[in-house]
Amino acid sequence: MPVASSDFRPLSVAPAELFSENLAAHTAQEQHYAGRHRVVAWVRLAAFGVSIAAVWWLFSRGQLPAAFGVVALAYVVFLLLVRWHNAVGYQREHYRLLAQLNQEELARLEGKLNGFDPGLRYLDPAHPYSADLDVFGPHSLYQLLNRATSRLGHDWLAGWLLAGAEPAVIELRQQAVAELAPDVAWQQEWQARAKHFPKQDADPRTFTEWLRQPDFFQGKGWLTLLMVVLPPVAVGCVVLWFLGYSGLLALGAVLVLGALNSVFRVARAEYFSHSSSMRDALRAYRDQLAWFEAPTWTSAHLRQLHATLHASAEHQPASVLIGQLSRITGLFSARESPLIAIILNNLLLWDLWCMWQLERWKKRLGGQLDAMLEVGAELEALVSLAGFQAANPTYAVPELSATPLEVTAVGLGHPLIFARQRISNDFSTRGAGHTGVITGSNMSGKSTFLRTVGLNMVLAQAGAVVCAQQLRLAPARVYTAMRTQDNLAESTSSFYAELKRLRLLLELTATGQPVFYLLDEILKGTNSLDRHRGPRP
Repeated sequence: MPVASSDFRPLSVAPAELFSENLAAHTAQEQHYAGRHRVVAWVRLAAFGVSIAAVWWLFSRGQLPAAFGVVALAYVVFLLLVRWHNAVGYQREHYRLLAQLNQEELARLEGKLNGFDPGLRYLDPAHPYSADLDVFGPHSLYQLLNRATSRLGHDWLAGWLLAGAEPAVIELRQQAVAELAPDVAWQQEWQARAKHFPKQDADPRTFTEWLRQPDFFQGKGWLTLLMVVLPPVAVGCVVLWFLGYSGLLALGAVLVLGALNSVFRVARAEYFSHSSSMRDALRAYRDQLAWFEAPTWTSAHLRQLHATLHASAEHQPASVLIGQLSRITGLFSARESPLIAIILNNLLLWDLWCMWQLERWKKRLGGQLDAMLEVGAELEALVSLAGFQAANPTYAVPELSATPLEVTAVGLGHPLIFARQRISNDFSTRGAGHTGVITGSNMSGKSTFLRTVGLNMVLAQAGAVVCAQQLRLAPARVYTAMRTQDNLAESTSSFYAELKRLRLLLELTATGQPVFYLLDEILKGTNSLDRHRGPRP
């Protein structure tokens, strides 16, 4: 039950001040709804007590029709109170999550990144630059940027950081982020809606690939007929048993249904496994896409994503269709309670009915699910970039250059250094075949400067703002050789590891694509004379 976003000011104040104000306001709202939640709990308890007392009083006086009427009324009232209680509980949790999001933004501003996902699963020592530039790992760029919640959203953002986009794509992302960034309340509402559902680690691509497998019910019309006929018969036999008739009929019906469940136990378990793994992710995308579908967007890329959802959904909002699927996958959760599962399956063939409902949904729209989930994941990545831009309003939107290998920066700083007086530098290079040499004493910041240039290029080519007053660059492949290490398992010395790294650089440049390379203390694993000879043509 999503709630409307709070009407906080866009970024007309300093980010730290805005996040602090939001934190205080959301915490106050959380406490307000926590109080209401307790009150509703007492109302539920009082209603239950009054109902029990009324039913007992009527039964003791022999007024059975009135007693049964009170029971029916009490049941309806109980359901309404439960729904009210859950709604208030959702709002309490929602404001807690919004407060948590602002607390996290304050932590990022202070450079306290330890509590965020380091993205180690994306760290590849053989990648051209990610290990050297701290793109992933402890105190990394990924921790600073990532505001996604789903496995697919994480993958999209990581993909943008691992490979620069084409100039046209970068510009589309910049425009989309520019539209999203000023509305911090919209971004945080988007994030909070998904955080209600924490179990989103499963890969949706596995689920959608599984959905493309042949239907279980294909060629089993007889089973569908049995599912229609047998459950009412079984329930009727059980009712007759309760009314005093022979229990043999009930036992026979339950045994027949139990045999069917046993025959198809493998398929039932498979459907349950796939559905339960995706339940939270589907609920999160349902609520997030409903939030995205509501506004009218102006940037070309956001309008394109909106149109993709509309085309995939066939005249129904994509959030509604994903909501239908999430409800079907939620029906399988009855298996999580063994007693309830036994009763439902041996009387109603519950799992088989859930499987049938899932296949009905698949026949209607299953082929479009991939596109809808990919749109949601890309929006998660865009919201991550927008949150980074909103938290750093002084950062520059990079300008793309047509001059090969141009990097012209004013006030360039390292985005992972959070000191109040961050040291910034100007830098300029353009044209193929140009090499700059950075010299200085030990601990003077040479390596940090190289990483500053490389990391801001990664940000720029992902579509994000950069830690600079101005940056103009031509998109190029970034390549680094900074942290080469030995590998005893492969009998590789650090010097040989660096040689292999440099060989990869030469092979990459031989392809003809522009490569911007950053080498730190080249051939440092050998003597000074060979180090001077090595870089010569």
